[in-house]
Amino acid sequence: MVKKEMIAMLLAGGQGSRLGVLTQKVAKPAVSFGGKYRIIDFPLSNCINSGVDTVGVLTQYQPLRLNSHIGIGIPWDLDRNVGGVTILPPYEKSMGSDWYTGTANAIFQNLEYMESYHPEYVLILSGDHIYKMDYEVMLNYHKANNADVTIAAMPVPLEEASRFGVLITDDTNRIVDFEEKPAHPRSNLASMGIYIFTWKALREALIALRDVPGCDFGKHIIPYCHGKEQRIFAYEYNGYWKDVGTLSSYWEANMELIDIIPEFNLYEEYWKIYTKSDIIPPQFIADTARVERSIIGEGTEVYGEVRNSVIGAGVVIGRGAVVRDSIVMRGAVIGEEAVIDKAIVAEDVRVGSRARVGVGEYAPNTYDPKVYQSDLATIGERSVIPDGVRIGRNTAVSGETVPEDYPDGELKSGESIMKAGGLR
Repeated sequence: MVKKEMIAMLLAGGQGSRLGVLTQKVAKPAVSFGGKYRIIDFPLSNCINSGVDTVGVLTQYQPLRLNSHIGIGIPWDLDRNVGGVTILPPYEKSMGSDWYTGTANAIFQNLEYMESYHPEYVLILSGDHIYKMDYEVMLNYHKANNADVTIAAMPVPLEEASRFGVLITDDTNRIVDFEEKPAHPRSNLASMGIYIFTWKALREALIALRDVPGCDFGKHIIPYCHGKEQRIFAYEYNGYWKDVGTLSSYWEANMELIDIIPEFNLYEEYWKIYTKSDIIPPQFIADTARVERSIIGEGTEVYGEVRNSVIGAGVVIGRGAVVRDSIVMRGAVIGEEAVIDKAIVAEDVRVGSRARVGVGEYAPNTYDPKVYQSDLATIGERSVIPDGVRIGRNTAVSGETVPEDYPDGELKSGESIMKAGGLR
């Protein structure tokens, strides 16, 4: 009989709609990060570094790139005969088929997968956070408290607490109350969406709430366990953790990698972040190039100027081009004498010669003000920007655009061009 002490269930099916055009064609956990990685590399690396060698990855939205990136788990040493990594998409059952409708519903639909390992504990993770955590330390804390549920939590500024599930604890860190995104929070201890359940407690809760529409851990499972007076504890984490769910937080997390003393260090020998590495030639920095405080990916050719930016693999930055305070993802080409200023340029984008991206002053976005609300210019995957056009701030472009899409050669701040199935 196969038996694992603790298995991990990694929720990676989210659309990540607040990342706008960056997630039009790819799930949020598969979005590039830090010039070399994808967001899901961080929880996967945490698992293997923590000795968790059985991981179920639950996918749903745009899973193709995520599936091909994970493969059979070789980069994370998760290609195991027993355990390893398993992709778990929604599937058709004899009683009909269902999409995953909530975080807990997704876990419930994979009850058989979990039961096949007879686990004592189940670790629930999100696939879209940037952090390093030793889950073995959290498990030891769970055992020491004889807990039914342990929730990883971290202090946040009180004014931001309403964005999170908030935990109210006693002197022993036992949770006495739980509020999901309260208007007036009574605590600043925020749930990180990382849970360890004793298998018996998780199985009972999932089965009891199986018919709840959109069953969710924060809204349903935790309150259910609390109502049953189970032992629920907060595991306080004080390291770096970032939910890169918005364009601003995604940009900030990348920029923090290149601080003089980075808050999040990718270069620690004892806690490596693993990823699928393509066979790419080395980077090339021409004699015409100038690079300051930047990450430059493998296979990238720099003929222009790069300052304070994160550049992915296989990028070409043309002669006379300037890239400042920006993220340029793998395979993008920045034409000669183009200027990219505080922008996010997604994979395989072509920016024409003398184009300027990120000019002028901030203006509210007219296409989707809930998503686009900073002075970043965002260019979606495989988009084409014609020669010589100007693109303002708080803008979004998606698709193969042509000069006629830019009145007077300009996309003004706050405006958007959505081609390739989008809206103008």
